[in-house]
Amino acid sequence: MESLVETDALIFGVNQRTAGPLLRQRLLEVDGDPGRRLADLRAAGLTQAVLLDTCERLDVVAAGSEAAVLRERLPALLAAWGQVEAEEVSAQAYLLEGEAAVRHLFAVASSLDSEILGEPQVLGQVKESHRAASAAGMTGPFIDRLFEAAYATAKRVRSETGLAAQPVTIAAAALQVARRIHGALDRSTALIAGLGEMAEVLGWQLKDAEIGDLVFAHPSEARAGQVARRLACHYRPWEELPEALKDADILVAARGSGRYTVSEAMVRKALKRRRWRPIFIIDAAVPGDVEPAVDKLDEAFVYNLDDLERVAQEGRASRDKASGSAWALIEEEIGNFFRTRAERAATPTVAALRDHFESERRKVLSQSGLDADAATRLLIKRLLHDPSRRLRDAAAAGEASRLEEGLRRLFGLGRAPARDKTRKEQDEE
Repeated sequence: MESLVETDALIFGVNQRTAGPLLRQRLLEVDGDPGRRLADLRAAGLTQAVLLDTCERLDVVAAGSEAAVLRERLPALLAAWGQVEAEEVSAQAYLLEGEAAVRHLFAVASSLDSEILGEPQVLGQVKESHRAASAAGMTGPFIDRLFEAAYATAKRVRSETGLAAQPVTIAAAALQVARRIHGALDRSTALIAGLGEMAEVLGWQLKDAEIGDLVFAHPSEARAGQVARRLACHYRPWEELPEALKDADILVAARGSGRYTVSEAMVRKALKRRRWRPIFIIDAAVPGDVEPAVDKLDEAFVYNLDDLERVAQEGRASRDKASGSAWALIEEEIGNFFRTRAERAATPTVAALRDHFESERRKVLSQSGLDADAATRLLIKRLLHDPSRRLRDAAAAGEASRLEEGLRRLFGLGRAPARDKTRKEQDEE
């Protein structure tokens, strides 16, 4: 049973801002068994933990009572998963505690900590991670309350701000340009080379636009297969990218490895094999994936995310406004979370006080021959006996001020009248 004294939240992890693409790729590799890593976390000593695995992050969310495990064992465990050195993980990871950890989780669930603000899929990924941990017996009352509060926060952000519409605005701009180039998309093929939040957003939007065929490719075939299953589409091995480009009417380049994934020679060859049917290329990576010379090719139409935002200029100002409103909501919900936690921590004391009063009431009622006036007077006398004695003892020791103030606040007695200072208080001055 969980202690009634609440613990703190802890998060250890890496994301697109702290870790390079190579380390993220290593850590985000999957082996087809969602329970294996949770079992590793349990073996490392964690009893409550959720492994938060989204497009470009890997976070371990745990209870604060297990801080030593996160600090001492998690870098080595993640290093073993990624087959890298523990020092490399430590240098690119973050450890968040208490309010900072709660803020981080609420922001992730609300799509405020994403590469693309308002990214619509991340909340589903957070819920999926929570369900997996629960099924593995790795959650408890504290973790469950923390995640339920995160879901409530995300719901408020989606319903009370315009943040959720912003990535759709960018994707809608991409679809607008695609239709301008290719007309109806039901006979077109889209190839997404690489992964990431914008890649998946565009994938979902293309599916919703009834694209004729959607194909993923990534150096990690396991990751490409995972996303392809989520979107019910196809994937191809990374080495087949030049061949796949020949059939692509729309290319989303989203690897972000720091080197050009799509070269001028590759696109020139694909266009020639396509008999110069146009290709709409979206460079969704930072740094860019598409060699600048590609844009000079006839029938290759290259847009990056800034270009798409210019197509949907109204979205930028509304996104900034929505982001500010969303952060204000998160701060409000953080306050609600900690207030509720503090109230819950006071419950045992309130219950003990109620039990004590009830016990004294029964004792008074057990004495026969007392009328209502005498019984209530006796009850009040007994209830006040110990507090009065302790208050007098504290006053004699010159330590009554804080206790007196607490009692007045607790029972709504108003301010205490001015009194003479004790000898001890005078000596201290």
